Amino acid sequence: MRSDNVTKGVERAPNRSLFYAMGYTKEELERPLIGVVSAHSEIVPGHFHLDKIAEAVKAGIRLAGGTPVMVPSIGVCDGIAMGHIGMKYSLASRELIADSVETMTNAHQFDGLVLIPNCDKIVPGMVMAAVRMNIPAVVCSGGPMLAGIYDGQEISLSKMFEAVGSYKAGIIDECKLSECEHGACPGCGSCAGMYTANSMNCLCESLGIALPGNGTIPAVSSARVALAKHAGMAIMNLVKNDIKARDIINEKSIRNALACDMALGCSSNSVLHLLAIANEAGVPIDLSLFNEMSEKVPNLCHLAPAGPTHMQDLNMAGGVPAVQAELAKKNLLDLSLITATGKTVGENIEGAYVKDTNAIRTIDNPYSQTGGIQILWGNLAENGCVVKRSAVAPEMLCHKGPARVFNSEDEAIDAIYKSKIVDGDVVVIRYEGPKGGPGMREMLNPTSALAGMKLDKTVALITDGRFSGASRGASIGHVCPEAADGGVIGLVEEGDIISIDIPNAKITLEVSDEELAKRRENYKAPEPNITYGWLGRYSKLVSSASKGAVMKSYDEI
Repeated sequence: MRSDNVTKGVERAPNRSLFYAMGYTKEELERPLIGVVSAHSEIVPGHFHLDKIAEAVKAGIRLAGGTPVMVPSIGVCDGIAMGHIGMKYSLASRELIADSVETMTNAHQFDGLVLIPNCDKIVPGMVMAAVRMNIPAVVCSGGPMLAGIYDGQEISLSKMFEAVGSYKAGIIDECKLSECEHGACPGCGSCAGMYTANSMNCLCESLGIALPGNGTIPAVSSARVALAKHAGMAIMNLVKNDIKARDIINEKSIRNALACDMALGCSSNSVLHLLAIANEAGVPIDLSLFNEMSEKVPNLCHLAPAGPTHMQDLNMAGGVPAVQAELAKKNLLDLSLITATGKTVGENIEGAYVKDTNAIRTIDNPYSQTGGIQILWGNLAENGCVVKRSAVAPEMLCHKGPARVFNSEDEAIDAIYKSKIVDGDVVVIRYEGPKGGPGMREMLNPTSALAGMKLDKTVALITDGRFSGASRGASIGHVCPEAADGGVIGLVEEGDIISIDIPNAKITLEVSDEELAKRRENYKAPEPNITYGWLGRYSKLVSSASKGAVMKSYDEI
């Protein structure tokens, strides 16, 4: 056992004395030490209740004969960080989380981990650490928030951001805005749509690193507490049988996750995070694999923001196991892979079925024959860019229009709020990539403003930054190379025609190579507007979005 390094032998008497200082007993130190990594805080709604989840996990570990040791993790609330400098820290925090979990685990020689995240970057950050260290690990998220109510309809956070656009356009008054503000988020949990947090929690199920129900059981349900206890028991089984993170997360399970990603209509940010997880697992994947899977796997779910259903509806319809059961009918999953339950994927989903076709369509009646994510290529994005195809209106799948160029999200949102963007425009937001931002901000404000102003079916957005999972419309992000790294997006001028063809995976700046060469002669990217502290270091060490915006390896520095 790894923990023998801190608990066994006469040489470790000083180490043991420090455990005794905290009230641990001799009997506890003779059992496996399990790190319980909790992202509990009082600033993230999705994490506000994780102290209760951690206690349930610890109970499960003790029931199965282990000794739980709780350690903390940071976590950024993307919604609170949205629209200002704080969002620059969100994606970068993923690397800090992975590094801190690695640090705490190796410094104290835990035998296994139960990871308790819930929101956006915290989930992949913890998973990245688990596969990096390759020790037994189980993810147990805090679960999704229930949907709110506004005008008699279920809503979630995306509607709140869109309401701001509606208010700015004079479509609703201040009273209606306040009503939405107080009704959108009724309690703890990760925001109720298929945004990034819930996407990654569902994909942890699909990868096999989390128990069935992890992605969909509501935060306020007693079943969530029971799931946490079972996660505590499950880690002890993995430790006993020496089933490590890379035994579960490998090339085949990543393909399974990609299949579920396409079927569920997950956030475009799932591309960044699956690339990063695969990199840590030692099985780097190429962006072309996303389109390969999209061509094979139909889209079965239109959860908010793509449609009117929310995570509680997905849960009642059978959750991720029901989606997996539908995919299995067409042999789109490898059912033989081991999971955190100690059973195979096939054993986990035995008996699962779709209970409500309003939330999960059957494999024979999908929303589309292609998946929810599409990668586009062209002279504007030589190394690719990403769109959540399932959240794009049919009339915007192909679009051509003049570029409206902005060198920051702030400039773009100001123009949108002042009604300077009109039907047909293609809004280009640059210098917001991993390096140039720095930090690759999510841009829910501009996409939601356009949706609230009823422009989401006539205006496209393109950026070297990224969009929130709550964004809808023709929101095309992760343009690579980014402007700060010499990408063509830095050469776009006001009025240039941009052509978007999502079905054929193409994005084209209709400017000649000769003209682009002339522009490049006089082009110089500005310095990132933050050059100090952690973000200053991050901007120099981060790789491109096409590689998952991971930190460069030791050999690359």
